Amino acid sequence: MKKYIYCSLIAFLVCLSMTVMADPPTPPPDPSSGGGHGGPVGAPIDGGLGILMLMGVAYGGRKYYQARKSKKKDGIKMEPRSQVIV
Repeated sequence: MKKYIYCSLIAFLVCLSMTVMADPPTPPPDPSSGGGHGGPVGAPIDGGLGILMLMGVAYGGRKYYQARKSKKKDGIKMEPRSQVIV
């Protein structure tokens, strides 16, 4: 019964996605009337990307600190890796 419900739900969502569409873009302004050069303006991603990277580094550092702290608590000695074992 669950399989029938899941298949029906998926079929409904697929049919719904075929009927739902976005509005067409507005036509560019007429350059002869002084409407400008009218190219699409891109969205800036620099600030958000930097913040996202900073948050990822902070999260990784926190997880590393927690893992190191819990291993010290359990009595496992952690030594820095001085050689790469191949």
